[in-house]
Amino acid sequence: MASEAPPFWWEKPDWRARALFPLSAAYAAVAGRRMKSARRERIAAPVLCVGNFTVGGSGKTPVAISLCRQALSMGLKPGFLSRGHGGSFAEPHIVDVHHDSAKHVGDEPLLLAAHAPVAVTPDRAAGARLLIDKHGCDFLIMDDGFQSGRIHIDFALIVVDARYGLGNGHVIPGGPLRARVADQLPFADALLRMGDGTEADAVVRQAARAGKPIFAARTQPRIDDGIAGGRFLAFAGIGHPDKFFRSVEEAGGTVMQRRSFPDHHFYAQDELSDLAADAEKEGLGLITTAKDAVRLAQEPLPEGFREKLDVLEIETVFDLENTPERIVNETREAWRRRRLANPGTGS
Repeated sequence: MASEAPPFWWEKPDWRARALFPLSAAYAAVAGRRMKSARRERIAAPVLCVGNFTVGGSGKTPVAISLCRQALSMGLKPGFLSRGHGGSFAEPHIVDVHHDSAKHVGDEPLLLAAHAPVAVTPDRAAGARLLIDKHGCDFLIMDDGFQSGRIHIDFALIVVDARYGLGNGHVIPGGPLRARVADQLPFADALLRMGDGTEADAVVRQAARAGKPIFAARTQPRIDDGIAGGRFLAFAGIGHPDKFFRSVEEAGGTVMQRRSFPDHHFYAQDELSDLAADAEKEGLGLITTAKDAVRLAQEPLPEGFREKLDVLEIETVFDLENTPERIVNETREAWRRRRLANPGTGS
C-alpha cells in the first residue's frame, strides 16, 4: 500500500530490493497474467482511467479533477469511479460530501465529490452502472484502477512523476511497481509526465518508442493571500510530502518546520495537540494539504486548531492548453469505435 511504501523503494536498488527479488518476480508474474487475461466488462459510457505504473503519489487526483472540469465545459455529465482507501461500504456508494467521512469513503473520493458524483466500490462495473443509471453520467473517470482489469478502459492516461519516476524499478514488495512496465505499457494509451526532473526520462522514452503520446503537466498552488508571506509548520500525510512542502514555498510561504506522516494518515488527538503546541511555541501558522484537510473535516480537533489551519489548494496545469480537451475527445472517440465494433450490445 502507498501508506506503507518504504523509503528504499524510491532510491537506487540496494540489497533490500535484491533480497526481495524472488517475491517481486512472483508478484510480477501474477499481476502481468491478471492484466493480460482479465475479462473486462464493457460499460455503456466512455471510460477514462487516470492511473500510474507504481504505488505512491504521482498526482493522479488533481489530474482527474482537471479532466472532469474539461468534460463539464464540453457539456458532459462526468462521474468518478474510485475504490476508496480504507472505505467501508460493501455495496457501491455515492459519496455525500456533507455526511460521509474520510474513514468511510476515503480522502480522495471526498476531494473528487466536490466536482462530480463519485461511486466508491471495489466493483467498478457496479459503480459505473450506478453512476449511469441513477445519476445520468455519460462520461466516467477512474481515479486509479489501471491494473484492476474489472472494466474496459477506453483511454488509459498514465501519470508519472518526473522527480520520482519508477523508483528503484522493482515490482512490489521490492519496489513500487505494480507490475513490470513491459506488461503494463500495452494497456496504456498515453503518458502524462508530471513536474520537473529526470527520473521519468527512461520510461518516457520507452513509452515513446511504443508509439504512446507523451503529455506534460505540473501542479501549482492556487493563489491564496493568506499563505504568501506566512511562516508555517507544515504537516502532511501523503505519498510524497516533500512535494507539498515545496508547493507551500511556491505559494510564497516559508516552511520553518516539517512534519511527515504516512499516506492517508488519520491523526490522533495527541498528534494534533503536539503540532499546535510546536507551532504556537515558535509563532508559526499551521498548514496542510487538501487531502489531509478532508480527513480532518469531520474529526474532533483541539480547541482553536481549525481556526489556525491553512489549507494549500493545488491544481494541474498542462503544458499545452488543449491537452485535456484532446484526452476527453480521444476517450469518446474510442468509445464510439467500441460501440460500432459491438453493435446491439449496448456497450
